[in-house]
Amino acid sequence: MNVHGVSDVRQTEVHTAEPPVPEPSVFQVKMAIENVKRHKSPGTDQIPAEVIKAGCRTIHSEIHILINSILIKEELPEEWKQPTTVPICKKVDKTDGRSR
Repeated sequence: MNVHGVSDVRQTEVHTAEPPVPEPSVFQVKMAIENVKRHKSPGTDQIPAEVIKAGCRTIHSEIHILINSILIKEELPEEWKQPTTVPICKKVDKTDGRSR
């Protein structure tokens, strides 16, 4: 790396277009979990929102650690990048068999 006018590369500042995102606190993560809607289809982990919401301080702390790890690494887990397709059946008119 060739930096003009700097003798030690470690002294350079890195400027990015986006400001760094501050790590959320445990309280912020807990509040976000409380705002998750109930009765929604679970993701690929098959953990319903109700289970996470009913979780104890340990679960909230582990989710906090996971989120901060993702922010530091700036990379999502591979499993989170996989799309999930859920077929939704249309209601069928029982009198003639056609969908509405």
